[in-house]
Amino acid sequence: MALYAISDVHLSLGSDKPMDVFPGWEDYTRRLQENWCRLVQPEDTVVIAGDISWAMKLEDVERDFAYLHALPGKKLLLKGNHDYWWTTRRKMDTYLCEKGFDNLTFVHNSAVPVGEYAVCGTRGWLVGSMSEEDQKIVNREAGRLKASLDEAQKLGKTPVVFLHYPPIYDGARCQPILSLLQQYGIHDCYYGHIHGRQAAKRAPVGEYEGIRMHLLSCDHVKFVPQRIF
Repeated sequence: MALYAISDVHLSLGSDKPMDVFPGWEDYTRRLQENWCRLVQPEDTVVIAGDISWAMKLEDVERDFAYLHALPGKKLLLKGNHDYWWTTRRKMDTYLCEKGFDNLTFVHNSAVPVGEYAVCGTRGWLVGSMSEEDQKIVNREAGRLKASLDEAQKLGKTPVVFLHYPPIYDGARCQPILSLLQQYGIHDCYYGHIHGRQAAKRAPVGEYEGIRMHLLSCDHVKFVPQRIF
């Protein structure tokens, strides 16, 4: 049993938002599928750290979720900034059950055990955001991360943290998120959201204040799910 992760798959099988128009994304769904099937076994788990589907409503994600459901392994889904279809946990869980997508699970105010570990995480928010509304969102996201980490502790598992937004970028810090990572002794933090070579140069990769940072965006990792353990 292995844990893999990737972010920003930006599926648009049921909507008119093709990523193929961007350099490096040509034929990306086929490339992702081939890489995934080459690496991931049925007993493995893959975290998708946000920006899963371009669908605007939950009922429009069916073709994208069917694509993921057909891939090997269990999939753990986190919210990204473009996941406009994301709604209440109850509605999303009901949808998965009704459609028979039984190997998809949401990580939302929760932790999911994978062997001796627990997958934790939340969307996060823009670093350096200073408006009153931004601060409310940051505090809410920090609360969700704390709930996830507390659940991991209740399960007696070692937490592994996934975010959509990086907790630091271009020198700016999302301090409430970073403080939680340090408070709970998190050694590795995995995130997405950042695209393109120039943007990736400003993203943290490697150790930062005792925490190893890992960028998982699809184009950055060449559409290859990354093995976590």
